[in-house]
Amino acid sequence: MGFPRSVDPLPDVQRVLCVFAHPDDVDFGSGGTVAAWVDAGIEVSYLLVTRGDSGGFDATPRDQMPLIRESEQRAAAAALGVKQVEFLEGYSDGSITPSLELRKDITAGIRRFRPDRILTSSPLRRWDRLAGPSHPDHLAVGEATTSAVYPDARNEFAHPDLLEAGLEPWVVREMWFSGGPDPDHRVDVTDVFDRKLTALRAHVTQTSHMSNLEEMLRERLSALSEQPGRLAEAFTIIRTE
Repeated sequence: MGFPRSVDPLPDVQRVLCVFAHPDDVDFGSGGTVAAWVDAGIEVSYLLVTRGDSGGFDATPRDQMPLIRESEQRAAAAALGVKQVEFLEGYSDGSITPSLELRKDITAGIRRFRPDRILTSSPLRRWDRLAGPSHPDHLAVGEATTSAVYPDARNEFAHPDLLEAGLEPWVVREMWFSGGPDPDHRVDVTDVFDRKLTALRAHVTQTSHMSNLEEMLRERLSALSEQPGRLAEAFTIIRTE
């Protein structure tokens, strides 16, 4: 079973929380859309589950990679105008599961940020592109985030210690899924493409070996656009109320 047809985006969104597994996930799939939201006056924040400790393509010592990739993500966020970037503790790149613990940590983030909209990775696998969007970490974070949105974040009896810590229940009204099968809501990112590219190039450990990065992105985003000569990112949108 796939996603239903996307609903129209809510017109009054003020805060968005982007929840992803690794540094660079949000920039590859959604960097242009994030830049457009920021330009529209929407407050966008990031919650990253890991610091991407299994990433990189050279001999960088493994114990240095998390600090490097955190720094890269903060630089990439700044290129798009995102000021708030948080990382969870205790999760390793390549071994994320949609555990109750992860649901609780994401629920805590939702109750802190109190977003109208959440952007996250799809919990549904794409069989036409097994690599990339269908990384097991992406699927796990998409599933855990969906469960955190409903029922956990809005239920005062879920994770009662969060309520005791002053984190009141919160209803996220809308979810955007990135990287899933057959996305049908397109966002034109032509005018912010240069910022998306700058953000991705900030992830030096992940993209410096890609001599054709701009060409690859333009080809991919052109294929998603319904308008000749334009570039787009695509999502599935659902309402949660």
